[in-house]
Amino acid sequence: MIRVLLVDDQPLIRSGFRALLDLEDDIEVVAEAADGAEGLALAREHVPDVALVDIRMPVVDGIEATRRIAADPSLADVHVVILTNYGMDEYVLDALRAGAAGFLVKDVLPEDFLHAVRVAARGDALLAPSITRKLINRYITVSTGPSGPLPADAVGAGAALAALTGREREAVVLVAHGLSNDEIAERMVITTLTAKTHVNRAMTKAGARDRAQLVVLAYESGLVQAGVSRPQAPDGRG
Repeated sequence: MIRVLLVDDQPLIRSGFRALLDLEDDIEVVAEAADGAEGLALAREHVPDVALVDIRMPVVDGIEATRRIAADPSLADVHVVILTNYGMDEYVLDALRAGAAGFLVKDVLPEDFLHAVRVAARGDALLAPSITRKLINRYITVSTGPSGPLPADAVGAGAALAALTGREREAVVLVAHGLSNDEIAERMVITTLTAKTHVNRAMTKAGARDRAQLVVLAYESGLVQAGVSRPQAPDGRG
């Protein structure tokens, strides 16, 4: 059973999401909150698998709520998914840096919303390749040469990834392009279990809470550059 916490200051939004979730046999809404402070308290009380958190709320906003959840060791297994009205909300990257597993636009199709909850519950990042590229192109400028400045935290990001093995770095690049473990396994010609192991070890070494933070680190360090096309499969497929 996937246990979900809803955190949104709009009752209509919460009730709409709850109506969808309550229809699913494998999903249970354990609590609802109208602001980030109440959401954090309920997260500590119920320890849900997934917290769906609005990015803009009174009292404590979604970014700060995410940061507090990520900083609480007792909530290490809570996967925060940010809810936004805009696919390119200016605060989305800040939310990912704070520890969010990904984000959803509120007008998402019902089937995609339910799929996203299940993806988040198993620990995968909710960052589609097209959205990832748009997000990074807009908010991160990465350059390994004289053509442009590195972001302020690029040195720290690079140091966090310096301990990775070659295969771990390869896996991180594929994660940053939005590939799942199965797709990573196909491109690296390894088993899915081995792909998952590479990704998990990379997260541990880099101090990343989840795959989403690993994506941010990959771009901020320059390991992956904004605007570079998605890696090709061994047989040349996309």
